[in-house]
Amino acid sequence: MKQSEESTESGGWGPPDWWTGGAESPERAESPAGAFGGGIEQLEVVRASELPVGRRRRRTAVADEQPAGRPPADPPPDLTRERRRKSRAEQRPEESTDPAARARDICLRLLTGTAKTRKQLADALRKREIPDEVAEEVLDRYEDVGLIDDAAFAEAWVESRHAVRGLGRRALAQELRTRGVAGELVEQAVAQVDAEDEEQAARALVDRKLRATAGLDRQVRTRRLVGMLARRGYSEGLAFRVVRAALSAGSEGSEEAVEEW
Repeated sequence: MKQSEESTESGGWGPPDWWTGGAESPERAESPAGAFGGGIEQLEVVRASELPVGRRRRRTAVADEQPAGRPPADPPPDLTRERRRKSRAEQRPEESTDPAARARDICLRLLTGTAKTRKQLADALRKREIPDEVAEEVLDRYEDVGLIDDAAFAEAWVESRHAVRGLGRRALAQELRTRGVAGELVEQAVAQVDAEDEEQAARALVDRKLRATAGLDRQVRTRRLVGMLARRGYSEGLAFRVVRAALSAGSEGSEEAVEEW
């Protein structure tokens, strides 16, 4: 019994008063560390703000590396878009490994709705990397069966562009050459428009533009109207003659002013 009392006084195991914060050991009741007596190391409760700066940074970095939550799952593939892509691929026979089959399909699609010259089709095949010998063979075949006809194309082109836009023979010939029509075919097609037809078309164009230039100086009107006809492919002599006649018929100034200009 004596030994028990001594151990109690020296801070060892004692009566259970200190568990309930008894009056005999108030300091030990306030801190759990005091309950173990002086023979055991006291526990230290350290706040994060009291840690050294280096340790706080390491702890913060480790916390930042941890994912905040489960990463979102990958979105499901767009099955509709994939089906459309496969459907388009199936509907394009030109993707076949046979260059001749691809060339035929390309030509047929380009010829649907509008006529094309042989040069236009050849350029399209070249862009699709069709071998030249294969392209020549396919184009020759289409020309034999009448699907490619540069002469008919040139005639239809001249008739349409002259009637709708009022282009002169010079402009028509330039457009046909740009599309690869041979020189002799261009001359034959442009010959459809004779001098009288060209002059009538020029007069119609000037008559439509006269009202837009009303109130301007005669020389200004003449310059604008002649420039308009020149851009449509009419020669300078024809343009001045038609403009002068139109202004004179409208009693807009004197004919001498136009000649001086």
